[in-house]
Amino acid sequence: MIASTKPSVLEMEAIAARHPHLLRSSSEKRLKPLLIGIGVVAYLVFSWWFFSIGHVLATANWGIAGTYLADWVSYEIRPDIEIAPDGAMSVSYQRNSPLGKNPAPKWVSLERHTVTRTIELPAADKVEKPKANSSFSFMAPRAALGKTAEPAPRPTLNQSRTEEIVTRAVVIYDRLTRIEVADKLVTASHAGETFRMTVDGGAAVTPLGPLPQWATQKRPGEKIILSFGLTGWAEVEGDEVSIRNRFFGWANFLFDANSPFFGKSYGEVASLMLFGERIDPHRSNLALAWNNILYNAEWQHLDVWTKLLQTIVMAFVGTLFASLAAFPLCFLAARNITPSGIANQAIKRFFDFLRSVDMFIWALFFTRAFGPGPLAGISAIFFTDTGTLGKLYSEALENIDDKQREGVKSVGAAPIAVQRFGVLPQVLPVFASQALYFWESNTRSATIIGAVGAGGIGLKLWEAMRTNSDWENVAYMVLLILMVVFIFDSISNACRSRLMGRKVQ
Repeated sequence: MIASTKPSVLEMEAIAARHPHLLRSSSEKRLKPLLIGIGVVAYLVFSWWFFSIGHVLATANWGIAGTYLADWVSYEIRPDIEIAPDGAMSVSYQRNSPLGKNPAPKWVSLERHTVTRTIELPAADKVEKPKANSSFSFMAPRAALGKTAEPAPRPTLNQSRTEEIVTRAVVIYDRLTRIEVADKLVTASHAGETFRMTVDGGAAVTPLGPLPQWATQKRPGEKIILSFGLTGWAEVEGDEVSIRNRFFGWANFLFDANSPFFGKSYGEVASLMLFGERIDPHRSNLALAWNNILYNAEWQHLDVWTKLLQTIVMAFVGTLFASLAAFPLCFLAARNITPSGIANQAIKRFFDFLRSVDMFIWALFFTRAFGPGPLAGISAIFFTDTGTLGKLYSEALENIDDKQREGVKSVGAAPIAVQRFGVLPQVLPVFASQALYFWESNTRSATIIGAVGAGGIGLKLWEAMRTNSDWENVAYMVLLILMVVFIFDSISNACRSRLMGRKVQ
């Protein structure tokens, strides 16, 4: 007779007790991913509501953001056409114009005429000295009656002048965009549309017809802003038309407007440096050109490079000192190296204190203590990284293989020799690898803490951003920082790969 192989009820209950996950229903397994998905969606919805992301996206000024990005890779020429009440015009350019001291761009056409004009000038007020026996009172006239004295009208004088004036100005942005100003009439053409406005030479602007999509005016009579996209924009006021013509590139990157090489082509500059007569009798043209590049007033290359070098040195010195300080302390924090629980906890809590305060906060503290400069940045990096590296080093020590240490002990080696030959060979590559990573990371961090006064290129970058007009200088410094980070990242990866015995990727 064959025995039954069907498990009994007791056996089934024993299996269920030992392996409950094997008997879970398939519906429960299907329900778990669904609950996780619902939780993730609920969290995202809550975050959207809590941080008002929808409102922020709806009210964001994307036009200004686009303008800022365009300013990174372009520059503006800004002629201002001033309009007098009699219709006479004059053209001026911004201070330190990229075109130099006497700008005359081909895209601005001017018609000039010599005319005799009558101009009203304010007459000099005659000031009478008070008599010796006159009484002086702090009370204004009619103050006793509760009324304020109305100022007398300022006298004017009419003066006739014969001068050259601009009677017609044409500004050509590109083949689709242009502005013409003549006889108090401003005509703007863009994308196949023509829009006309009249100005009074004072404060009022009147559109002749409906405003196109690229023109805005908040209230009747106020200025009209014309937006032409990446090519530029313009502001039309009652007495002035401000032109903002945008060009791709960085203006005067090598030579500023005060340089004798300004406005010359690359071929002309090369010819002057190699074969031309000396511009400065005290040095060669090559030395003069290099000096003009370094001391370019608009780009300040020498100052930017010096600040960048400060940032690199700040990151290196801060990381180096932090590694040297964390190295002996980590042996006291490791439980398997130092058996004293009090010493372990004291050093670990010291590490927690140093790394719990952000590097940015340490930079603010040391900037107040030492004043602005690289010393504050080095101190901030040193304090933060001492805590972080100390914690990482101590954890690496606690995870070593004790067999090597026991082997060195078995031959009667001194305690220092045990650490030297039984511990260091295991952790030294890890220590060096982590220090190299932090050195590369601190090159970026040193830029951020420099913005609060800790020195380096971060402070220079923050100064350029605060002007709200030197965004091309910001782009230049950002590119320099990216290049340095890429180089240091490659060096750090190569060194770490060699230390860990891997091939360089």
